[in-house]
Amino acid sequence: MFRISLDSLLILDAIDRGGSFAAAGVELHKVPSTISYTVSKLEQDLGVQVFERLGPKVSLTGAGKELLKEGRYLLKAAEDLEHRVRRVASGWETELSIGMDSIFSPTALVEDINDFYKVANLTRLRFSQEALSGSWEALMDRRVDLLIGAAGEGPSGGGYHSVLIGSTSFVFAVAPSHPLANVNHALGKADLYQYRAITVSDSVRKMPPRTVGLLFGQDTLAVPNMRTKYQFQLAGLGFGFLPEPLARQAIADGLLVEKRVEEPRQPESIYMAWRSGHEGAGLKWWIDRIKSQNMAEKLW
Repeated sequence: MFRISLDSLLILDAIDRGGSFAAAGVELHKVPSTISYTVSKLEQDLGVQVFERLGPKVSLTGAGKELLKEGRYLLKAAEDLEHRVRRVASGWETELSIGMDSIFSPTALVEDINDFYKVANLTRLRFSQEALSGSWEALMDRRVDLLIGAAGEGPSGGGYHSVLIGSTSFVFAVAPSHPLANVNHALGKADLYQYRAITVSDSVRKMPPRTVGLLFGQDTLAVPNMRTKYQFQLAGLGFGFLPEPLARQAIADGLLVEKRVEEPRQPESIYMAWRSGHEGAGLKWWIDRIKSQNMAEKLW
């Protein structure tokens, strides 16, 4: 019979975060005597002291720290097991994580989110954004369940399904105050090398990072997402390619100047993707929803 229960680990975790037995009792809706008894019984069963008691405040002993460190992995595993069991029983995920490339905004999906909650109000949605290859890595590392608007083709090796949902063209643009705005010929490497490029940093953690259109030794200003890049180019801090739908209105209003370049950036294919073998009811709803729409313009 195990001497360590999940309930005792849950109480240890609450005490450590709250700093006292009383705080843990409030969080877990248990009377202090129950908290104290559970800790004392755990220490008796294990034959070790878990907490140093300093009046109302307590702190973990060395043994207690090790117990809680490993115990938190068990608590997370138990939580994951509960989620899987409930998903199998109902068909609907308790949580669905959706990743998007940073060139797009989750606010484009407001109508879809509202309709989803009408049929799945018990499924929590969590949105995250990555840049370039980081979106694909988030899917393969199981940080997200679904990608909507992943730029470029996915990694080799399989393990996922992908559907082409559109493409995005790019324009080279600078602010009217930028020196390149007054150059009349198509811009080449010699023109661009003199000035600062604004780039979006790839958010990958393990895969090789992807770079787009940089010259060797080019002065660069790296930013975390495309929206920041757009704002910095509006401010005249540098040059670069921008998605045409994002830059369209600023160019029409004279806030950006579109320039011809000798080496234009090719359109980027945009995908929806999900891992093989992971198709709960919530994920299927989103897949069918995205497939039924023209997403090329909607995501902007």
